[in-house]
Amino acid sequence: MSLDQAIAFLTTPSVTPPTAESVVEALLEAEKMAKQSKVSSAYDNLLGNWRLGFITGTKRSRQKAGVILGSGRFLPKWVKIHLSYFQSEAEQEQGTVENSVEFGLLKVVVTGPTQFWSKKNILAFDFTRMQVSFSGLKLYDGYIRGGKEREAKFYEQGLQEQAFFTYFLIENRCLAARGRGGGLALWTKSSIAALN
Repeated sequence: MSLDQAIAFLTTPSVTPPTAESVVEALLEAEKMAKQSKVSSAYDNLLGNWRLGFITGTKRSRQKAGVILGSGRFLPKWVKIHLSYFQSEAEQEQGTVENSVEFGLLKVVVTGPTQFWSKKNILAFDFTRMQVSFSGLKLYDGYIRGGKEREAKFYEQGLQEQAFFTYFLIENRCLAARGRGGGLALWTKSSIAALN
Protein backbone atom coordinates (compact mmCIF):
# COMPACT_ATOMS: atom_id res chain seq x y z
CA MET A 1 0.00 0.00 0.00
CA SER A 2 1.29 3.47 -0.92
CA LEU A 3 0.68 4.96 2.54
CA ASP A 4 2.89 2.32 4.14
CA GLN A 5 5.49 2.95 1.43
CA ALA A 6 5.28 6.70 2.02
CA ILE A 7 5.74 6.28 5.79
CA ALA A 8 8.66 3.91 5.20
CA PHE A 9 10.26 6.42 2.81
CA LEU A 10 9.83 9.26 5.31
CA THR A 11 11.26 7.31 8.23
CA THR A 12 13.92 5.06 6.63
CA PRO A 13 16.93 6.50 4.73
CA SER A 14 17.21 4.00 1.84
CA VAL A 15 13.57 3.32 0.92
CA THR A 16 12.36 4.32 -2.57
CA PRO A 17 9.41 6.73 -2.51
CA PRO A 18 6.04 5.79 -4.01
CA THR A 19 4.60 8.16 -6.65
CA ALA A 20 2.93 11.31 -5.37
CA GLU A 21 -0.27 10.32 -7.19
CA SER A 22 -0.43 6.96 -5.38
CA VAL A 23 0.09 8.67 -1.99
CA VAL A 24 -2.72 11.16 -2.71
CA GLU A 25 -4.94 8.24 -3.75
CA ALA A 26 -4.14 6.37 -0.52
CA LEU A 27 -4.79 9.49 1.59
CA LEU A 28 -8.15 10.06 -0.13
CA GLU A 29 -9.07 6.41 0.49
CA ALA A 30 -8.11 6.71 4.19
CA GLU A 31 -10.19 9.90 4.43
CA LYS A 32 -13.19 8.17 2.82
CA MET A 33 -12.91 5.21 5.22
CA ALA A 34 -12.66 7.56 8.22
CA LYS A 35 -15.84 9.38 7.14
CA GLN A 36 -17.69 6.08 6.74
CA SER A 37 -16.55 4.60 10.06
CA LYS A 38 -17.06 7.89 11.98
CA VAL A 39 -14.46 6.88 14.58
CA SER A 40 -13.75 9.72 16.98
CA SER A 41 -10.36 10.18 18.59
CA ALA A 42 -9.03 12.04 21.63
CA TYR A 43 -6.64 14.98 21.77
CA ASP A 44 -4.05 12.97 23.69
CA ASN A 45 -3.59 10.76 20.58
CA LEU A 46 -2.12 13.81 18.82
CA LEU A 47 0.34 14.67 21.57
CA GLY A 48 4.01 14.49 20.72
CA ASN A 49 6.26 15.54 17.85
CA TRP A 50 5.47 14.97 14.18
CA ARG A 51 7.52 15.70 11.06
CA LEU A 52 5.69 16.97 7.98
CA GLY A 53 6.60 14.75 5.04
CA PHE A 54 3.98 15.08 2.29
CA ILE A 55 1.61 17.88 1.21
CA THR A 56 -0.84 18.56 -1.60
CA GLY A 57 -1.56 22.22 -0.97
CA THR A 58 -4.93 23.87 -1.52
CA LYS A 59 -6.64 24.29 -4.89
CA ARG A 60 -5.57 27.96 -4.92
CA SER A 61 -1.91 27.20 -4.09
CA ARG A 62 -1.86 24.42 -6.71
CA GLN A 63 -3.06 26.90 -9.34
CA LYS A 64 -0.30 29.34 -8.33
CA ALA A 65 2.47 26.74 -7.94
CA GLY A 66 1.37 24.67 -10.95
CA VAL A 67 3.99 22.12 -11.90
CA ILE A 68 6.11 22.73 -8.77
CA LEU A 69 3.53 21.31 -6.40
CA GLY A 70 1.59 19.16 -8.87
CA SER A 71 -0.97 16.89 -7.23
CA GLY A 72 1.27 16.51 -4.17
CA ARG A 73 4.89 16.15 -3.16
CA PHE A 74 7.29 14.87 -0.54
CA LEU A 75 9.16 17.63 1.25
CA PRO A 76 12.93 17.59 0.66
CA LYS A 77 14.85 15.94 3.53
CA TRP A 78 16.77 19.20 4.19
CA VAL A 79 13.51 21.04 4.93
CA LYS A 80 12.63 20.22 8.52
CA ILE A 81 9.07 21.10 9.52
CA HIS A 82 7.88 19.71 12.85
CA LEU A 83 4.48 19.96 14.50
CA SER A 84 4.18 19.35 18.25
CA TYR A 85 1.06 19.19 20.38
CA PHE A 86 0.92 19.71 24.16
CA GLN A 87 -2.12 19.20 26.37
CA SER A 88 -3.48 21.76 28.83
CA GLU A 89 -3.35 20.69 32.47
CA ALA A 90 -6.84 22.07 33.05
CA GLU A 91 -8.73 20.95 29.90
CA GLN A 92 -8.39 17.58 28.14
CA GLU A 93 -9.37 18.87 24.69
CA GLN A 94 -7.26 22.06 24.82
CA GLY A 95 -3.56 22.74 24.62
CA THR A 96 -0.75 24.31 22.63
CA VAL A 97 0.62 23.73 19.15
CA GLU A 98 4.21 24.41 18.12
CA ASN A 99 5.27 24.47 14.46
CA SER A 100 9.00 24.69 13.78
CA VAL A 101 10.64 25.22 10.39
CA GLU A 102 14.40 24.83 9.88
CA PHE A 103 16.37 25.93 6.80
CA GLY A 104 20.04 25.37 7.54
CA LEU A 105 21.00 27.62 10.47
CA LEU A 106 17.70 29.55 10.48
CA LYS A 107 14.91 28.27 12.73
CA VAL A 108 11.41 29.76 12.98
CA VAL A 109 8.99 28.48 15.63
CA VAL A 110 5.36 29.59 15.88
CA THR A 111 3.13 28.59 18.79
CA GLY A 112 -0.42 29.12 19.92
CA PRO A 113 -3.57 27.68 21.48
CA THR A 114 -5.50 24.60 20.28
CA GLN A 115 -8.98 23.19 20.74
CA PHE A 116 -9.86 19.61 19.72
CA TRP A 117 -13.40 18.67 18.63
CA SER A 118 -13.22 14.91 19.22
CA LYS A 119 -16.55 13.94 17.61
CA LYS A 120 -15.31 15.22 14.24
CA ASN A 121 -11.54 14.88 14.84
CA ILE A 122 -11.10 18.58 14.13
CA LEU A 123 -8.25 20.50 15.69
CA ALA A 124 -8.65 24.30 15.68
CA PHE A 125 -5.49 26.36 16.24
CA ASP A 126 -3.98 29.80 16.02
CA PHE A 127 -0.33 30.83 15.79
CA THR A 128 0.02 33.82 18.11
CA ARG A 129 3.73 33.85 19.03
CA MET A 130 6.94 33.52 17.05
CA GLN A 131 10.55 32.78 17.88
CA VAL A 132 13.29 33.26 15.27
CA SER A 133 16.87 32.11 15.80
CA PHE A 134 19.96 31.90 13.60
CA SER A 135 22.69 29.46 14.55
CA GLY A 136 21.23 29.30 18.08
CA LEU A 137 21.18 33.10 18.48
CA LYS A 138 17.67 34.38 19.25
CA LEU A 139 16.64 37.17 16.86
CA TYR A 140 12.98 37.55 17.88
CA ASP A 141 10.68 36.14 20.55
CA GLY A 142 7.18 37.57 20.99
CA TYR A 143 3.60 37.92 19.81
CA ILE A 144 2.74 38.25 16.11
CA ARG A 145 -0.23 39.91 14.31
CA GLY A 146 -2.07 40.98 17.48
CA GLY A 147 -1.37 37.57 19.00
CA LYS A 148 -1.94 38.55 22.61
CA GLU A 149 -5.52 39.66 21.89
CA ARG A 150 -6.22 36.67 19.59
CA GLU A 151 -4.90 34.27 22.23
CA ALA A 152 -7.16 35.83 24.89
CA LYS A 153 -10.35 35.28 22.85
CA PHE A 154 -9.41 32.01 21.10
CA TYR A 155 -11.64 29.72 23.19
CA GLU A 156 -14.64 32.04 22.80
CA GLN A 157 -14.57 31.78 18.99
CA GLY A 158 -16.60 29.37 16.89
CA LEU A 159 -14.90 26.90 14.56
CA GLN A 160 -15.84 28.94 11.48
CA GLU A 161 -13.58 31.76 12.72
CA GLN A 162 -10.51 29.53 13.21
CA ALA A 163 -7.87 27.70 11.21
CA PHE A 164 -8.19 23.94 11.60
CA PHE A 165 -7.15 20.45 10.51
CA THR A 166 -9.64 17.63 10.13
CA TYR A 167 -7.66 14.51 11.06
CA PHE A 168 -8.71 11.33 9.28
CA LEU A 169 -5.71 9.17 10.21
CA ILE A 170 -4.34 9.18 13.75
CA GLU A 171 -1.86 6.38 14.46
CA ASN A 172 1.25 5.97 16.62
CA ARG A 173 3.45 6.23 13.51
CA CYS A 174 1.64 8.94 11.54
CA LEU A 175 -1.04 11.63 11.27
CA ALA A 176 -2.95 12.69 8.16
CA ALA A 177 -5.35 15.60 7.85
CA ARG A 178 -7.15 17.92 5.50
CA GLY A 179 -6.65 21.62 6.18
CA ARG A 180 -9.41 24.20 6.16
CA GLY A 181 -8.26 25.31 2.70
CA GLY A 182 -8.63 21.77 1.31
CA GLY A 183 -4.99 20.61 1.18
CA LEU A 184 -3.86 17.22 2.50
CA ALA A 185 -0.86 16.63 4.77
CA LEU A 186 0.95 13.59 6.13
CA TRP A 187 3.21 13.67 9.21
CA THR A 188 5.33 10.89 10.70
CA LYS A 189 6.25 10.44 14.37
CA SER A 190 9.45 12.27 15.30
CA SER A 191 11.79 11.91 18.24
CA ILE A 192 12.97 15.53 18.23
CA ALA A 193 12.99 17.39 21.54
CA ALA A 194 10.37 20.13 21.60
CA LEU A 195 10.97 23.67 22.89
CA ASN A 196 8.58 23.41 25.84
